[in-house]
Amino acid sequence: MIDIDQIRIDTPAAERIAYLHNAGAALMPTPVVAAKEHIDLESEIGGYAAADREASRLYSVYGSVGRLLNAAPDEIALLENATVAWQMAFYALAFRKGDRILTAEAEYAANYVAFLQVARRTGAVIEVVPSNASGELDIHALERMIDERVKLIAITWIPVNPAAAVGKIARAHGIPYLLDACQAVGQMAVDVEAIGCDMLSATGRKFLRGPRGTGFLYVRRALLQRLEPPMIDHFAAPWVSRDEYRLRDDARRFETWENNYAARLGLGAAVDYALAIGMGPIEQRCRLLADRLRGGLASVRGITIRDLGRTPGAIVSFTMDGYEADAIVSGAAAAGITIGASHPSSTRIDAEIRALPPLVRASPHYYNTEAEIDRLIGHLAGLTPR
Repeated sequence: MIDIDQIRIDTPAAERIAYLHNAGAALMPTPVVAAKEHIDLESEIGGYAAADREASRLYSVYGSVGRLLNAAPDEIALLENATVAWQMAFYALAFRKGDRILTAEAEYAANYVAFLQVARRTGAVIEVVPSNASGELDIHALERMIDERVKLIAITWIPVNPAAAVGKIARAHGIPYLLDACQAVGQMAVDVEAIGCDMLSATGRKFLRGPRGTGFLYVRRALLQRLEPPMIDHFAAPWVSRDEYRLRDDARRFETWENNYAARLGLGAAVDYALAIGMGPIEQRCRLLADRLRGGLASVRGITIRDLGRTPGAIVSFTMDGYEADAIVSGAAAAGITIGASHPSSTRIDAEIRALPPLVRASPHYYNTEAEIDRLIGHLAGLTPR
């Protein structure tokens, strides 16, 4: 059971607004916010001395993230955001003319433009695996597309794709598998062994409830030694002689020497906070609230729910006849309800296939209440039809 009362005490802003935009940037709990005290420490004794004093806590973040993912601490790199984490893994892979990169229809824009750049530079080919009737990546189609020229399978997991099923295929054929788990981490259990991914990137600011400007990368130890980061410094690769550097043996080869230590401590606090509650209870409550929201929206005239997949998570996307997505978001904000919008350019292939306009996106989290869900439904139901 989740102690909602205590969690909302830890989330003071939840008393002022109905915050349903956790897929964008969640509200941080007070133990995470307390990490800003590290900045005060830096102001008192200097940044180097502050990092030395907090060295044990800073190092413990690797163990916390490892426990969150069922990975070893030395398979974790801490980066300034999920995009950098994903890019450090992707650009460490070597491609040449004719190599194939397989991805999904719902791939995120930041990742797809990187595919395009590498394809332009190397002659590699991007191929999109079609979706099945439920809107998920079609596993059978993926299997049929595998050959010796496939050098990477890279997909975004949430809200729609079957990550573990893809992992089985990738492992069976020995193909590196890069998973963007930004929307999964923090709202559900994420086990890299069960998923079968070789690399996984995630952010701190979304469902994990960490600070903005934090992220991490997991790289399976078996693949790690085969990857040289696209950029290195003397932390990632110590300068061992005048003409030689030596890459670190662990995933920290993807890091650099300089970091935002206050944000890193905040990320560790966010992970520990989620683990203390339990990812099982968190996932269960997220699904309960999302199901309540979808059920309520389905009864509102003019609303079309746009979610795909057999088991959609806590991201509820919809449109409303006669209203632009941004106008709905603005109107909700005026009523004290925070939601977001998703524009077609963020997942262009899926949006073009389904002819999607900008979507409204509401994303409840475990600290939300049923009353807040009903408040959003009531607000939308009260809009004048156009």
